[in-house]
Amino acid sequence: MKQWPEALAVTGLVAFASHLEDRALVRARESMQGGLDRLPRRARLVENSKDQSQCHEDDDCCDDHGHSESDVHDDEWTPVEALNLGDVVEIRSGEIVPVDGIIIEGSGAIDRAPLTGEPIPISISVGDRVEAGLVLVRGPVIVRAEASGDDTRLASLIELVRKYREQPTRTQSTIEKFTAFWVPFVLIGSLAYGFWTKDFTTMLVLWVVSCPCSLLLAAPVPHATALSAAASSGLVARGGDVLEAAASIELALLDKTGTLTSGRPKISEIIVAKGHSENSVLRLAAGIEQRSNHPYAQTIILAAEDAGLDSEKVSNITDGDAGISAELNGKAVMFGRADWLESEGISISKEIQSALNKFQKSGHGASLLAIEGIGIAVFGFIHDDAREGVVEMIEMLQKHGISVEILSGDEQSSVEAFAKHLGLDPKICRGNVDPEGKADWVTKKSLARKTLMAGDGFNDAGALAAADVGVAVGSGERVNLDAADVLIPGEDPRALARLVELAKRTRHIVNINIMISVVITTILVISSLVGLNSSIAAGIAIHEASVFLIIINGMFVTGQGGNRISVLTDLGKEVVRDIKEAFAVLLKAKTTTA
Repeated sequence: MKQWPEALAVTGLVAFASHLEDRALVRARESMQGGLDRLPRRARLVENSKDQSQCHEDDDCCDDHGHSESDVHDDEWTPVEALNLGDVVEIRSGEIVPVDGIIIEGSGAIDRAPLTGEPIPISISVGDRVEAGLVLVRGPVIVRAEASGDDTRLASLIELVRKYREQPTRTQSTIEKFTAFWVPFVLIGSLAYGFWTKDFTTMLVLWVVSCPCSLLLAAPVPHATALSAAASSGLVARGGDVLEAAASIELALLDKTGTLTSGRPKISEIIVAKGHSENSVLRLAAGIEQRSNHPYAQTIILAAEDAGLDSEKVSNITDGDAGISAELNGKAVMFGRADWLESEGISISKEIQSALNKFQKSGHGASLLAIEGIGIAVFGFIHDDAREGVVEMIEMLQKHGISVEILSGDEQSSVEAFAKHLGLDPKICRGNVDPEGKADWVTKKSLARKTLMAGDGFNDAGALAAADVGVAVGSGERVNLDAADVLIPGEDPRALARLVELAKRTRHIVNINIMISVVITTILVISSLVGLNSSIAAGIAIHEASVFLIIINGMFVTGQGGNRISVLTDLGKEVVRDIKEAFAVLLKAKTTTA
């Protein structure tokens, strides 16, 4: 047809639109890494001075052969892969932490933003844990390695992010099914129209304007951008399907300990039976809890240490349904939840029962200690210190029409007292729920309403998997990462509400994109058929403009106002840079050929 300008316009606009799409998705992928994918390959290995050289007895270089002062030089770099557990490394100000480990010397501040989204550097000192990939803002510090390379927590988070492989969401699958019907229909219909009317120009216009390019981009760009925004703010979501599900959530079930609270209980009071002392029962409880992962375990052990007490040496430690059993000098001892001990036949005196009732009424946690089938002491725990931001998180969820309930393994009285403190209806909050019970309850609720479950412990894994959206909060436990759809590594509960807000905003933009694509395509097709638009160039321009509009609108998921202007500015700069690079490559190729 010899319409070379139109042909050139088609090629140029389609290529530019394709480049813009790729650039948008690449920016999203890079942002999804959120600065995580920067694990250093080398570390400063600190060597003990006594191990560096063999000192002779008549030399003056070693006045004290037992001296353990660390010695490191700038050129003493070791590949991270060569590090072993227990190796000691030095990290200096401005450097990236190469290992997961414990600080054994020095103090400073660390930037945890890539991992938790916290904007302000956190102070660290001896005994604090640091994680690979984070920046030491102020130092230096000496760290004993507990994990390196692929074994670090950050490496596992990176792997979670990389699992996103642009698998189509339900919305995208529906669009693709529609286009699988639409494209052949348009091709055959336009061809029949052209041969019937002999108007081949209109036939070509119909082919161009009916192409569902913009429709196919309506969902992927917003989803990729939203996932990148989530990652940069301390949220790791498995894919666009999770965002679609989160946008429809009607009920949020929240674990209490560790999710809504700090998970660091304190002993409020120890009540002992006659014939026993507080120190003796504390020593025994500390001995039993030495190999326990229960939140109370560390509290009891630290309480014994603070009191200057040595833990009792117990044997045959066995985990029970809600506590631990062991032996002390041949005597059976048990420590755990009172109802579990009662089910095991433990006898409880009126004095001990009164103490249990007292703690339960006050909403405190309680654990019973027994020897030879008789309860001898009750430990009361305060652990309902709500995390900062919990109330705001609940209010934000309720603002979006989401009901909030607490689902916990703690005592019912404790759960109800905490619910009242947060302004929730105690009647709809459940306590004394075991892991299987949590999974069953979430499954039951999910049958009637779209449900989100958030928890932090091993015992929440089944419930996370049963929910429409499972959120693991602040947990590095492998079972939780596998069961959850979203990981929130930080400790800010408001991140949960931000996830829902982001999901709803993403859904809104996807719907707008679909509407834009359908309306513009319909107008172009009708105008071409009735003779209002017979220009291929005009059809191409309007069609590709809709593609540009949808791509840019999809990138606006990240925010409003100034953020949107920033997105456009950054995208424009990248396009200009890419064009310059393309021309530079072209000129270089021509120069080489000449």
